[in-house]
Amino acid sequence: MRLGMVIDLDRCIGCRTCMVACREHNSQPPGNWWNRVFTPGSDWHQSAVGQNGQLQMYFLPVSCQMCDNAPCVKVCPVAATYSDERGVVLVDFQRCIGCRYCIAACPYGVRQFNWQDPKKEKAKAGYVQEYDYGYPAGHRDQQGRQVYTPNRPQGIVEKCTFCVQYIDKGQLPACVRACPARARIFGDLDDPNSEISVLVRERQAFRLLEELGTLPKVFYLASTKPAR
Repeated sequence: MRLGMVIDLDRCIGCRTCMVACREHNSQPPGNWWNRVFTPGSDWHQSAVGQNGQLQMYFLPVSCQMCDNAPCVKVCPVAATYSDERGVVLVDFQRCIGCRYCIAACPYGVRQFNWQDPKKEKAKAGYVQEYDYGYPAGHRDQQGRQVYTPNRPQGIVEKCTFCVQYIDKGQLPACVRACPARARIFGDLDDPNSEISVLVRERQAFRLLEELGTLPKVFYLASTKPAR
């Protein structure tokens, strides 16, 4: 099994619901966004000229690309960043020493560093409760590594986990469930009959920075809509 995600750029409306759902379900402190949606003028926003000569522009959601050949895993000096048996790249919050080598190595700019104490930052921002969604004590993988906790410490790196606290229970990531346009599809890339595999195989799917050889497991379906 290799878990992955497909994002249909024709369906994405740039509402940023995925960003908010990701933030709330993973208890991210103010200023941290594991999932972002880029717009025209940003470094990641894509544009292309279609076959009819019309300019095509679209929103591009970017989070951890869950690379099969992940640079962040290779550079971590304490093995805090690792890829599990499903290919999900995770961070053991109890092992992370905050060296930020993984941030420097990631070509997608998707990792966040807790410069301040998240609890204090949430208090200053007026957060009235922790959104632990049934995981008040956190969540560990089968080897006992702390891969989710609503109370992460200052001085560690964090990022998208495909909502490991949910997928371990057979549920979908929060962003997939929250998307009002159903632009996100999640599933097993190793199953040739899965919806995600069929889309990658039959649609014009691409991955970000494929030339780097990172082998992301997040695929995008190219936009076919002309600019308005």
